[in-house]
Amino acid sequence: MTTTTRGFSAAGLRRVRDVLARHVDSGKIPGLVALVGRGDETHVEAIGTMRHDGGAPMRRDTIFRMASTSKPVAMAPVMILLDECRLRLDDPVDQWLPELADRQVLKRADGPLDDTVPARRPITVRDLMTSTFGLGMDVTTLGTPIQAAIFEQAIWSQGGEPAPEPDEWMRRLGTLPLMYQPGERWQYHISHDVLGVLVARVTGQPFEQFLRERVLDPLGMKDTGFHVPADQLDRLPPSYAPDPQSGEFIVWDEAAGGRYSRPPAFSAGGGGLVSTVDDYHAYFRMLLNQGTHGTERVLSRPAVQLMTTNRLTPEQQTVREALARDNVHVSFGQGQHGGWGFGMAVRTYRGDYASIGQFGWDGGTGTTAYADPDQQLTGILLTQVGMSTPDPARLIHDFWTTLYQAMDD
Repeated sequence: MTTTTRGFSAAGLRRVRDVLARHVDSGKIPGLVALVGRGDETHVEAIGTMRHDGGAPMRRDTIFRMASTSKPVAMAPVMILLDECRLRLDDPVDQWLPELADRQVLKRADGPLDDTVPARRPITVRDLMTSTFGLGMDVTTLGTPIQAAIFEQAIWSQGGEPAPEPDEWMRRLGTLPLMYQPGERWQYHISHDVLGVLVARVTGQPFEQFLRERVLDPLGMKDTGFHVPADQLDRLPPSYAPDPQSGEFIVWDEAAGGRYSRPPAFSAGGGGLVSTVDDYHAYFRMLLNQGTHGTERVLSRPAVQLMTTNRLTPEQQTVREALARDNVHVSFGQGQHGGWGFGMAVRTYRGDYASIGQFGWDGGTGTTAYADPDQQLTGILLTQVGMSTPDPARLIHDFWTTLYQAMDD
C-alpha cells in the first residue's frame, strides 16, 4: 500500500523535490521556493540560495518580484467594483479615463503612428478586463513604430525606465493610437495597468490602498505590495536576467536601493507586486473557495466564476493560440493554455498535465501560480531568475509536471 500525504503520494512529493533540486544543482537557478496545496494541506520546498554566488538560504518567507503573476491579484479590486455596481462591464471608460476617449486606430498594426482611422466605438470596462481594448505588448512586433513608442514613453511599466505617476502615465498613453479596434483582438499587459488607474479614479483612493483594504488585508497577505519595507529588504533576493548567449548572471534589480526598495510612482497592476508563496496561496485558495476566506467573503461567487472562465471569442482565441504556439523560441513554451478570463489564463484544452479549467499566470521574473478547480489543487513556484534564457521556463514546466504526477487518490 502506498503512503499518501494529503492527496499526494510520498513518492510523488519526493520527485517534486528531486526535480526542483536538480534545477538548482545545475547552477542555472540559484534558489527557489515552491508550494503545492490540495484541500487544507500544503507542502513547501525552499531550495538553494538568495544569490547565485551563495549567501543566505532561500526560506519559505522569501519575498519575490511577481512580475506578470501580479495580474490575477490586481484584477480583484475591479471585480469588487463590479460587485458593488460602481462599475459596469459595458460602460464606456471615457468618464473616468478621458485620455482614452475618441481614439484613433492604426490602419496597420506595424504602420506609421499617423496613418490612422477613427475608432468605431468607445473603449469599455469589458475591453480593459479582457485585454482587448486595442493596445498591448507584442513580442512579435518589437521594432514597429507603436511598440517603439510604448517603450520610449515608459508605458511598458516593467521596462528599463520606471513608469511615471498615474496621471502622467495616462496622458502619455492618450497620445498613442490603438493598434486594433476596441474589442477586436487580445493583447497583452497594458490593459492591467490601465485598470489600476481606473480603480483609483472610481474609488478616489490610490490603487494600492484600495487593493490592500479590500483584498490583501482580508486575506492576510501582509508581505504583498508594490515595494518592500526597509526592515524587510533582507528577505528580497536580487533579480537576475541572465545573458541570453553566455548564461552569465546579470543583476536586473538589486534589493537595497533597487526599484522595489521604495514606493513606486506608479503602482503597476500588470506586473509590480512583490509577494511570498503563502500570500499567493491565500489568494488562489480564496478563488478555489468561490470568493471566501474563512468566514469572510472577498469576492462574490459569480465574480470568481467570471474571472476564471474563458472570455475570448473564437476569433480572439485563434490569435492568442497562434501567438503562443508560433513563438516558443521567444516564450520557451509559456502561455500555451488556450483561453483568457479576467486577468489570467484559463485552460480550454488538455495540452499538458493540467486539467481544463486550470487558471493562473506566470511572470517574466521566473514566477508561476495556478489553481485547478477540478483537482482542488494549487501550485506556486517563485525564483529570482528572469526568463531571458529558457532555464526558468523549463523549471516551471517541470514543476507543474511533477505536481500533477504527485497526485494520488
